[in-house]
Amino acid sequence: MSKNVYSTIEFDARRSAQTGIQMKKFLKVFFRIVFSRTMIIFLSILVQTSILISSFIWLGRYTTFVFSAMTAAGVAVLIYLINKEDLPEFKIAWVIPICTLPVFGTIIFLFVDKNMGSRGLKKEMNKVIEESAQYVSQEESVLQEIMDSDSQAGRLAAYLSNAGYPAYRSGTNTYFPLGEDKWKDMLEELERAEKFIFLEYFIVERGVMWDSILEILKRKVKSGVEVRFMYDGMCSLLLLPYNYPAKMEKFGIRTKAFAPIVPMLSTHQNNRDHRKILVIDGRVAYTGGVNLADEYINKRERFGHWKDVAVKITGDAVDSFTMMFLRTWDILEKPSDYKAYLNRCVCKDVNGYVIPYGDGPNRKENLAEKVYMDILNTAREYVHIMTPYFIVDSSFLMMLKFAAQRGVDVKLILPHIPDKKYAFAIARSYYPSLLAAGVQVYEYTPGFVHAKVFTSDDCKAVVGTINLDYRSLYHHFECGAYFYKNAVVADVEADFQATLQKCMRIEDGYYEALPVGGRLLGRICNLIAPLM
Repeated sequence: MSKNVYSTIEFDARRSAQTGIQMKKFLKVFFRIVFSRTMIIFLSILVQTSILISSFIWLGRYTTFVFSAMTAAGVAVLIYLINKEDLPEFKIAWVIPICTLPVFGTIIFLFVDKNMGSRGLKKEMNKVIEESAQYVSQEESVLQEIMDSDSQAGRLAAYLSNAGYPAYRSGTNTYFPLGEDKWKDMLEELERAEKFIFLEYFIVERGVMWDSILEILKRKVKSGVEVRFMYDGMCSLLLLPYNYPAKMEKFGIRTKAFAPIVPMLSTHQNNRDHRKILVIDGRVAYTGGVNLADEYINKRERFGHWKDVAVKITGDAVDSFTMMFLRTWDILEKPSDYKAYLNRCVCKDVNGYVIPYGDGPNRKENLAEKVYMDILNTAREYVHIMTPYFIVDSSFLMMLKFAAQRGVDVKLILPHIPDKKYAFAIARSYYPSLLAAGVQVYEYTPGFVHAKVFTSDDCKAVVGTINLDYRSLYHHFECGAYFYKNAVVADVEADFQATLQKCMRIEDGYYEALPVGGRLLGRICNLIAPLM
């Protein structure tokens, strides 16, 4: 047999083998998708939707009766809605579907408004907070010092203290202007852990960042350090396997998924855990916008350069972050021994004041929004803001514009490359109104801004997880740190000024020159923004 024949046979064999390998890979991916949790959830929702549509078709036989009954129900719901204590924006967002689609709109509203899953979650959180309140105390002398320095700042501190978030004399804090800066520092602090490590994050995705952290956690567990890891259950939909907690438990890492996505129609899944908290030994705590995924440290590019920030807090203020973590954990498991983790590390070198605080849908008042509003209302010289989203209610918008109208230098930095086009379209729809009031708007041209910071008058700053949108301000569990007369304030402001140099300023006429489709999208989405 000739060499050419042998070569042809060998080539055909190799090609067949490669085809077989490719087919095996294809089948592996195919079956992984078909039998994945995401597919099961999708099919379950599809079945439920089909049943709902079939029910409507069946009821169609009794059109006159059903239409009359639902019209009466719609009128009753509208009366209830108008008299309900809620934002006008939420009311308008519901009035539109109820009036245009009386049957469907009324049913959806009643489902969302009366959903027991969401109410149960809120009730359980309030129960945990009430039972653990004995472990939170305010040192009255600290409040008095702030009051003596500035009565307006003192009243805000008192308000937060009454809500369960004490003011502390601040220890040494570190501000990180980029996610990669936080990542490097947190790896060093994790290596120093001796007692416990608590992690609570909205997004966790396997990659360079999470793998490097997990490697340390595994070693620390073996050396006797207690590790608790909690992530939002939305990750189970796309980023992590549904059985990931069980996998972590095998390493000795106690793991919980907060409100994992399940194949059922329940609006409690709208209340996500958007917090980013890391507490180590009760001596240091981290918060800010940085999640545990590679785009946050620019190891993976998604929307240009990812601008994010974080802060490390030391001293007795760490106890507040420990409390926030344990309270959320206790919704998912039996009560923790709070005393074992609250150290009250007294600050040796006092550096101003800090008030760590949390917020969530379990509270009747929107505490996080009130903190932002207080900064706007009391500003004398400037208020500088970085936020990835700008979808706000009329009250907040009025306060922001009024601050500029009374002579305060108000600057707002938003992304130039968005992660969500509809949110970006809504934010841009505010541009003409903001510019007319004197608010200076900038877009970060290198990419996406994910930072959530306020700074004002060289004496106040907020670094946290709270976006300027309805989801953060009304639906999610959030956290932040309010700094007063603290060295961190200067660091936040310096970072703002440095970021400003990489931005383009939005001028009059910019919005009008945008494509009609984008402007129309923003206007339409604005009608239902509170529900998105």
